[in-house]
Amino acid sequence: MSRTNFEQLLEAGCHFGHLKRKWNPAMAPYIFMERNGIHIIDLNKTVDSIDVAADALKQIAKSGKRILFVATKKQAKDIVAEKAQAAGMPYVIERWPGGMLTNFPTIRKAVKKMANIDKLLADGTYDKLSKRENLQIRRKREKLEKNLGSIADLTRLPSALFVVDVMKEHIAVHEANRLGIPVFAIVDTNSNPENIDFVIPANDDASKSIEVIVGACCDAIAEGLEERKVEKIDMEAAGEQAEAAEAKEEKPRRARKAKKAEDAPAEDAPVAEEAPATEAAEETPAESAE
Repeated sequence: MSRTNFEQLLEAGCHFGHLKRKWNPAMAPYIFMERNGIHIIDLNKTVDSIDVAADALKQIAKSGKRILFVATKKQAKDIVAEKAQAAGMPYVIERWPGGMLTNFPTIRKAVKKMANIDKLLADGTYDKLSKRENLQIRRKREKLEKNLGSIADLTRLPSALFVVDVMKEHIAVHEANRLGIPVFAIVDTNSNPENIDFVIPANDDASKSIEVIVGACCDAIAEGLEERKVEKIDMEAAGEQAEAAEAKEEKPRRARKAKKAEDAPAEDAPVAEEAPATEAAEETPAESAE
């Protein structure tokens, strides 16, 4: 079953590309036709590509890995923040911090700095400082929260990147390519799809188009997480059953062992002396001979 359909994408305006003079020839396989100087995207290919991308994202989430969503353009920011947050995935909707992936340890230090400020604010350490110093620290904290708050729980490099508008987020795509991180992206007719692992050809400017596609992908991620949760519960239940069965088998095994120990002759028991009886037996013929 398809996660989207032709009519749904058509209604959301996913088929509208850019002006013909602004197109990227590498997008030719995804273009259906040209109308009034604007390229029209083949929505049948978009439906298929959404399904392929969503299934791959589902498997990544099911294996317990993280997917980083990137969308700093105005139309996409709020949609991506809402959908990614609902799916429990990290996201970047403000300026992309250079080296976010290629210099990840430095980004982690900045996140730890934010956590440290929170700790010192909570225990009253900053209360001893002047009003001006306190205000500067709080402003610094707000800036860190704005840029890095949404990736605070990203303790290691993400296993995939989901990008809205590959031209605007070209630095993020470049960093992911350098590190071999697969890139999922909504790609418009003016963009280059060559460095994208999972191309979703669609309008990346209309908020409705972005909402439909990101929504379908985040629903797939939520499914993957749910399946992982169910599998974990099943594995725990199976483990408990195995332990119970083992304990059940152990009981009669111990009983048999105990019974065997009772029936076996004691090692320290004295051996009956048969010597006198032998002697008596030997003496008897001698006596009769006399």
